[in-house]
Amino acid sequence: MGERTRQALPSVLSVLLSLVVCWLLIAFTRDEGGLATATAAYLQMLWGGVGDWPRFLFEDAPATVLTRPLGEAAMKAALLTFTGLSVAVAFKVGLFNIGAQGQMLLGALAAAVVGAHVALPSVLHIPAALLGAALAGAAWAGIAALLRLYRGVHEVISTIMLNWVALRLVDNWLVVGPLRGTAEAGASITGTAEIHPTAALPRLLGDASRLNLGFVLAIVAAVAVWAWLTRTRSGFETRAVGLGDEAARAAGIPVARRAGLAMALAGALSGLAGAVLVLGTEGRYPGTLGAPYGFDGIAIALIGNNHPLGVGAAALFFGVLRAGGTRMQLLDVHKSFPELIQGLALLFVAGRLIWLAVLRRRAAPAPVASPAAPTAQVPHA
Repeated sequence: MGERTRQALPSVLSVLLSLVVCWLLIAFTRDEGGLATATAAYLQMLWGGVGDWPRFLFEDAPATVLTRPLGEAAMKAALLTFTGLSVAVAFKVGLFNIGAQGQMLLGALAAAVVGAHVALPSVLHIPAALLGAALAGAAWAGIAALLRLYRGVHEVISTIMLNWVALRLVDNWLVVGPLRGTAEAGASITGTAEIHPTAALPRLLGDASRLNLGFVLAIVAAVAVWAWLTRTRSGFETRAVGLGDEAARAAGIPVARRAGLAMALAGALSGLAGAVLVLGTEGRYPGTLGAPYGFDGIAIALIGNNHPLGVGAAALFFGVLRAGGTRMQLLDVHKSFPELIQGLALLFVAGRLIWLAVLRRRAAPAPVASPAAPTAQVPHA
């Protein structure tokens, strides 16, 4: 078994175990037909995420039974990918970025403002809104980085506090106050003003699905972060700082610069998550951005083993489950089971050392018994 496979197996086994546990929970909490109901609920969750293929193949249903669920799953996966990458990049330099939610809020607001109040052609408007969101998220994460590097404030404390500051600043003041949108008749509306059509991310399948350019951007971001960490000098230095800052400093690596830039990049990725949400699906910053994708990014990063491609795979898997979770209600199963599966998977991943010990024991060759020493022959007198 290769080292990469051995490192990935604990996450895979944790996800499988969480699926089994939740399946048993559904089965044992039903009065009758528990096993059948649990299996049917899982199938509904699957069809709700990847498309209702039985209806499409055997009932001559329209293609939208495939494109709409796939679009919903892809967009949820895109947001989880950006926030998961944000947490993973900070981990690589030895920092724990719990502030992805606040950084996403600032990025979403910046994208909404640029999208609504700046007039540009589409070829420039979309990049400008994305850039504004990335800069806003990077600036918010930069506060925590500066506090850590120059005042010794632990980033876990500062990022948690900055999440609440961002929430109050954006949702409780800016969105309902100075940046509140106004309808044409003068009546107030919820959230900021509607973005211009030139700022909206184009839908890849038209009206058949909400799948838009944001999913492609998330894939590009995952590949780009992987290439940066593994194929560039700055990426190597970033990983070296995460493995040991004193050794990196002794080797001549600018530790403070690498840590600051990594934290800024983490914030930019969270800001892009907010931009994809506003420019791709919401069309404005809503009255409140309650979706906790920033906090979910912590789970996605850990389940993906902090590897950019692993983060993308974990985000896609849980994006499918979340998109299909609402269909479980057809069988009176609560739609929050995908979140429960994700939480249990994170809990099981926390026992990573146990998984690795089990895998190491199974991979170890069986001891070979040493041959018995020959018995010395005593010559006859």
